[in-house]
Amino acid sequence: MNGRRLALALALAACGAAAAAAPARTPFQIRCEDSISKTVSVLSAKQNGYTINTTLSYKMLTAMKGVATRNQFVLGLTRTESRVQIGLAGPMLQDPASGYECVAPQISVQLTYVPVKIYVGSEFPVGTCGYKEILAHEMRHMEAYMAHLPKVERTVGAALAKRFEGKPLYAPAGTARSALAFEIDSGWLPYIKAEMAKVEAVQAQIDSPAEYARLGKVCGGEIQRILVRTRAMR
Repeated sequence: MNGRRLALALALAACGAAAAAAPARTPFQIRCEDSISKTVSVLSAKQNGYTINTTLSYKMLTAMKGVATRNQFVLGLTRTESRVQIGLAGPMLQDPASGYECVAPQISVQLTYVPVKIYVGSEFPVGTCGYKEILAHEMRHMEAYMAHLPKVERTVGAALAKRFEGKPLYAPAGTARSALAFEIDSGWLPYIKAEMAKVEAVQAQIDSPAEYARLGKVCGGEIQRILVRTRAMR
């Protein structure tokens, strides 16, 4: 036997061994895997706009953020809340002979931020240089939230696809849906919320000491003069 025939014989032997190792599907598995629809995971992410509020003083914004340092002040603030909604459905088949059932999960995940609220201290009138600089800083915060949503969408989508692989799930009769709901509530929901929360590390980088120092010097020192004047009026 030459080298080519030997390679072919080895390949055929390997295929035969793999086929022998793969367990035959039961009639119920054939019904489940071939007749009901495949597992589907649908993710959607959206942002619901933003508002700008200029009615609160920087002292009130500082209190809202909970800054405790004596000489640290919050000139602007961006606030929002992430929400994760998970819907669960899917066709099911039962097998009285085995006492098992199968379900093809149809999972829908919606990621949203409630309307973002951007605050600029009332000491900085709309249109002034100080107002524009503070607003530009806060817009960076909002953009970070918006850029994070598609990242979470991709990460979670890949994780769901890997977990379910388009195949039905099997469980004792009467338990498939409750088992799947438990997995969603105890595993997937905390996981997705943790992925959403990773944006806070980016937000912290935007509020760096260097950025605060820069804001204190822009506009010919306008922001710093307003802070000094308002503190002197206390």
